[in-house]
Order: sequence, then structure tokens, then C-alpha cells
Amino acid sequence: MLTTLSPLFVVFGIMVTGFIVQKARLLPEGSDNVLNQYVYYIAFPAIMMIVLAETPIEEIANWGFIGGYSLAMTLVYLLTGLLSLGLQPKDKPLAAIRALNTTFGNTSFIGIPLMMMLFPGDQLALAAAALASLLSVTVFAIVLAQLALFQGQTDSALKTVFFALIQNPIILGSLAGVAISASHIELYRPVAEIIRQFGMTSSPCALFAIGMVLCKANQEGRNAAGIQSRLAELAMLNLSKLLLQPLLAYLLLGALGISGQLLQMGVILAALPTAASVYLLAHRFNVGATSSAQTISLGIVISFATIPLLHHWLGSGTASFFNG
Repeated sequence: MLTTLSPLFVVFGIMVTGFIVQKARLLPEGSDNVLNQYVYYIAFPAIMMIVLAETPIEEIANWGFIGGYSLAMTLVYLLTGLLSLGLQPKDKPLAAIRALNTTFGNTSFIGIPLMMMLFPGDQLALAAAALASLLSVTVFAIVLAQLALFQGQTDSALKTVFFALIQNPIILGSLAGVAISASHIELYRPVAEIIRQFGMTSSPCALFAIGMVLCKANQEGRNAAGIQSRLAELAMLNLSKLLLQPLLAYLLLGALGISGQLLQMGVILAALPTAASVYLLAHRFNVGATSSAQTISLGIVISFATIPLLHHWLGSGTASFFNG
């Protein structure tokens, strides 16, 4: 279990540093936006491209992994959305944001560095994180389209999803990597190294930026809502994200023939806390922003316990449901 805690301390230590720097205002106003844009438009597309380009296309097109991970996300999304609508039938935007909180894990900003530390030197770990990120970004684009439709900002949800996907630099970088892998093209070494160096900056920059964003999000949440109890909602959202989704991922991935380390990777990626991007989307549409910020913050704290326990259980030999 200590092998899992060590990389988690590194991951969250960088995030805490970003939080403290933002709290102390050591960097100019808006530095978090600049850092986020650098990671989003340059560093993450680079790491996704180089990882997928250097991964055999047979490992990328792992339909058992893609199907099991996608289905786990879909089931949790539908369950949360329906439960929210049952409690507040007229608030469809809030239901969409709550559902996104329980499905859109931080597979890029936390998942990629965590996979690199838990499975050092294993290209498949990065490929799994890249696939999980692609699937998560697709769900994010669907919710973005739903919110735009609900608030009258678009008349075509499909068109909004399409443009959100093709304009997403992470998607574009990933598609370029898949195309290179499928074509069996070997990148010119200096070019590949330049892309790799940009990509390697993604982890520390992304984690530092998350800390800064969470600091601002929680401060805005307190200013907007004061000290309000949302314990039931926060507990439900984090229970669904940190426990229900990985449980379903374990069952569905195993049922579709995924085993060994790839099963461990898929389950751990499904167990990651909610991505800070959910707060940014909620803030943009003014829907559930405060609860999203609190869900993300609480989820990160809880995952200090859940991820090491999950990793220990998966690697201990007791998680042998599909091994006969």
C-alpha cells in the first residue's frame, strides 16, 4: 500500500503547492488560466500524441477495455441523473452537472502522472490513461451540449458535441497519435523527443494548476453560499464516483475479458476523483458550481484512502472474481 501512497503524496503535494501559491498570491492574477491553457493546448496534446503514436494499434483498439470503461461511466451517469431528476424534476441542468461529477474523473491531470508512477516504464499504463481521457472528454462534450441546449445557447446538441470534439486539442493530439500508430510510422527521433519533452511538462504543470483552480473555486463557493451543509449531496456524488464507478468498471472490464495489470489500470482510473474541469463548466453555465468545487475537493481528500486500498486489493490476489 505504501507504493501507492508515495506517488499519491507526490501528486497531491504538487497540487497543495499550487493551492498555497494561489492563496498567498505569489503569482500574478490569472496565472492559473495561463497555466491551464498551456497544459490544455500544448502539453496534454503532446503527451497523448507521443504515447499513442508509440503504442501498437492492437493495444489501442482494445474494445474490451473501451467497452467496459465506457459502460461503467454510462451507467453511473444515468443513475445519478435519474436520481437527481427524481429529487428535483425541473432542474435538468443541475442533473447533468451532478451526473458529470460522478463520471468525469481526473484521468488526464491526475491519471497520467499516477499511472506513470504506479506502473513505471509501462507504455500500456499511459495508453490506458489516454483512452480513459478520450472517453471522459466525450462525456464532457455531451454534457456541455446538454447545458447549452437547456439554456437556449444552441439549437442542435449533436452539432455542439461534434464541434466540441473536433476543436478539442486533446482529441486532436490523440487522433494524430492513433493515426501514426495505425500507419506504423516511426517519428523522426528529434521530433519525437521535442513532443515528448513538451508532454513531460504536462504532469507538474497540470497538478499545480489544479491546486490554484481549487483554491479559487472554494473561495468563490464560500463567498457565494456561505457555510451551507451539502453533506448528503457531496456524500452521494463522491460515493458514486470513488466507489460505484470503479466497482462497475471492475465487473464490466472483467466480464469483457480484461485481466491482469490492464484491469488494475482501468479500475484505478475509474476511481479517480472528479476533474477540476467540471467546476469550470459549472461556473461557466452558473449551475451547481459551489457543490462541484466542494465535491472535487472532498473527493481528492477521500481518494487518499480509497485509491491505495483499491490498488492493494487489486494486487493482493483477493480480487480474483474473474480468475476462477
